[in-house]
Amino acid sequence: MKRPRHIDRLLKQWPYDPTSLAVRLEKGSDQRDILQMRVDMGLLQLEVVGRPDGSHPHGCESYLEYLKMRELKESDFELSEDECNEVDREFMQMYHRRICWLRLEYYRRAVMDADHTLELMDVSTRHSPDEEWTMTHEEYRPFVWFQRTQALALAELMENGGEAAVQSFNTGLEAIRKIFIEHDIEEHFENDELVQRLEMLRESMRQEYEVGSTLLERLNAAVAEEKYELAAKLRDELARRESF
Repeated sequence: MKRPRHIDRLLKQWPYDPTSLAVRLEKGSDQRDILQMRVDMGLLQLEVVGRPDGSHPHGCESYLEYLKMRELKESDFELSEDECNEVDREFMQMYHRRICWLRLEYYRRAVMDADHTLELMDVSTRHSPDEEWTMTHEEYRPFVWFQRTQALALAELMENGGEAAVQSFNTGLEAIRKIFIEHDIEEHFENDELVQRLEMLRESMRQEYEVGSTLLERLNAAVAEEKYELAAKLRDELARRESF
C-alpha cells in the first residue's frame, strides 16, 4: 500500500491563525525534540540544535562554524554569490527558530540563537563582497539585539529577579547605541522605535518589581559625580555578585 505523501491531516488538526504565532515542541520519529511552526500554507519543522534545517554545511554544525574554520586556514577571502546565499539562508533559519523560542518562553535558547546570528553578521561582514550586501544584514543588527535583550531580560527575571532583568535592558540598549555610533547615526538613537520599546519595557519592569537604580546604574552615577570611594565599594559589590 502506497503511503500518502500529503500532510492534510496535520494541517486540519492544527488550523492556521493569522492573529498569533503558533509554535509547538514535538518529538521526531527517533524521539528527538523538534520545533514546529504553523504558517499560512503549511508548517515549518526545525531542529533544536545545530542548524535548524538539520544540514551540516561542509561537514560543520552550521555555516557559521564552516566560515570560522575557513578563517583559520585563509584569513583573507571574499564570499562568492553562492556563499552569500548560504549565509542568507542561515540568517533566515536562525530568525525562525529564535521567534519560536521566544514564543515558547525558552529565553536562554533565544539568546543563544541571537548570538549565533550576531556572530554570523560579524564573520560575513569581514568577508563581504561589497558594502551593499553588508548593509542588507547590518540594518537588522539592532533588531537582533532587540530580541536578544528581551529574551535575556526575561530569562534573568525568572532566574535572578527584577534588578538583573533591568540591567539586561541597560546592557542591550548600550549595545544598540554603539551600533548607532558606529554608523554615525547616534542622533536617531533616542527616537528609534526599538529603543523606545525597550526603554518602555525596562521602566514597566522596574515599576512592577519595585526596582530602583540598579547596582551598575549607581556605580555609573558615582563615577560621573566623582564619588570614587563610593564607586570603589559599588564596584566591589558588583564583582562579588558576578562571581556567584
